[in-house]
Amino acid sequence: MDVAGLLPTFGNLAFTLVAFVIALSIIVAIHEYGHYIVGRWTGIKADVFSIGFGPVLFARNDRHGTKWQIAALPFGGYVKFRGDADAASGKDAAAMEGLDDADLRATMHGAPLWARTLTVLAGPVFNFILSFLVFAILLMVRGVASDPITIETVRTVPGIESSLQSGDVLLAIDGELVPPTAEFGPFGEALTAKETLEYRVRRDGGEVTIDGPWLYPPIATSVTPGSAADEAGLREGDVVAAVDGDAIFDFDQLRDKVRASNGDPVELTVRRGDDTLTLPMTPRRTDLPRADGGFDTFFIIGMSGGLLFEPATETPGIGEAVLYGGDRIVFIIKSSISGLYHMIAGKISTCNISGPIGIAETSGQAASQGWISFFWFIAVLSTAVGMLNLFPIPVLDGGHLVFYAWEALTGRPPSDQALKYLMAGGLTLMLGLMVFAVTNDLFCP
Repeated sequence: MDVAGLLPTFGNLAFTLVAFVIALSIIVAIHEYGHYIVGRWTGIKADVFSIGFGPVLFARNDRHGTKWQIAALPFGGYVKFRGDADAASGKDAAAMEGLDDADLRATMHGAPLWARTLTVLAGPVFNFILSFLVFAILLMVRGVASDPITIETVRTVPGIESSLQSGDVLLAIDGELVPPTAEFGPFGEALTAKETLEYRVRRDGGEVTIDGPWLYPPIATSVTPGSAADEAGLREGDVVAAVDGDAIFDFDQLRDKVRASNGDPVELTVRRGDDTLTLPMTPRRTDLPRADGGFDTFFIIGMSGGLLFEPATETPGIGEAVLYGGDRIVFIIKSSISGLYHMIAGKISTCNISGPIGIAETSGQAASQGWISFFWFIAVLSTAVGMLNLFPIPVLDGGHLVFYAWEALTGRPPSDQALKYLMAGGLTLMLGLMVFAVTNDLFCP
């Protein structure tokens, strides 16, 4: 056995596991801290705050009587409040017998309904807050395109010379005046695709007219982790010169040829610096969300394109970042709920559900693309975790909120026997969904 040849595989596996554990631990810690801190604010005492399950590796007690611990299996976590029988907040009836009013008030099951509701709701809310902050901060770090459109760097298109330079301010393209930045997208889409364009720019206080490549060349500005393009070896900055031997110069040409393949293998001729590579890959059937909440099904390879140049950026205002963070969360939730509906209705594939294996792979691939990509992934996953926990399934936060709603309507909580059966049913459902998701990870393309 060639042990040296296996080292890269083990290295990639270790990197993936570490990235997954870090991402999950951050999300779980924020979620559980939401439960803990709001519970403490509302007078409910916590006995244990745990990151992970199983044997305890590290623990300490704070002045509030809470045991903070890190356990050996870092794939989740929990807060065990006073009066809980287990990590799922089942009622420990024996421990609550004989408690006086003050001690009973400090338990999860003896606290007022409003306190329990806020404590349970806080976990998902803190996940949304984490996502919101990450999205908003990343926008401020990355910036937004300046107005007017100014060139920061120019991407190289092999075989076509470009006289565009850093600092050039775009005035007109092919005789069409360039609009404000907010309207540049529709303007570019309306241009007639040609291998070369005429650019009029402001440079050094004057105006010059020069030739350059098409505005949207088939350059890989990003490659989706785990996609067909990624597995075939396509890398950011690669330029696709031909598909199945047919020369192309426009990203839309690449997209149309891939979609027309209907899942049959395609062969990309790729230029990477001075090298020309041939990369065969098989496009994958993918359901992509629309802005109106529906889905379109296409065959894709997982390569994103962009402008010929990287525009100069400026730091957005706090208001813009706030709106962006909220918009991202709303989009993820709407797309996820729409996706579930379309899967149940049989309109899109159930392979869109990923399990722990798929999530772990994506976390490692996102981390390998840099810290911005990794934290973006954490924000998306945190929103998904917050949303999932609000589903009205016993053992999840949403299930507890349903119990509290019943109590608010009837004036009494469900019986202990009913809760026992409901929790068992919820646990069975969640385990079934987990098995289904892992099956998808193993067998879906």
